[in-house]
Amino acid sequence: MKYLLVALLSVFTVGQAISQDCERIVVNCEKLLTKNTNGSEFISDGQVYTAFLDRNQEAVFQTTFFGGSTYRIAASAGDDEDYVIFTIKDPKGQILFSNKNYKNAPYWDFKINETLPVTIITELDPDLKVTGCAIMLIGFKK
Repeated sequence: MKYLLVALLSVFTVGQAISQDCERIVVNCEKLLTKNTNGSEFISDGQVYTAFLDRNQEAVFQTTFFGGSTYRIAASAGDDEDYVIFTIKDPKGQILFSNKNYKNAPYWDFKINETLPVTIITELDPDLKVTGCAIMLIGFKK
């Protein structure tokens, strides 16, 4: 019984530490969503896309971008801004954008001409971070 209690407390403590780390990363990511917007704000879509990843794991998110809108994707996995690789694919699986081609830029702005369902894949850059919480936010210009 004593060992069971110790094990449960350990799991609870680790879970709280991960949760607190993820909350801090959300704050970092929110700053990226509004960074250098030249007076025109990006408004969050209201979702916090969260994944706890280990080496070589991916998180897959589905969303729809609406035609005529300007979007920003912001991603963070810690204090350094280049930990997360995100890739946007169309319904046929073709890559529309990957920040990997831009030194893992922590955010990217783009305009969508036609409404399009997309898949966004996030992963940690294994050369920079092997495990942790990855956060992604999507915003649109108001």
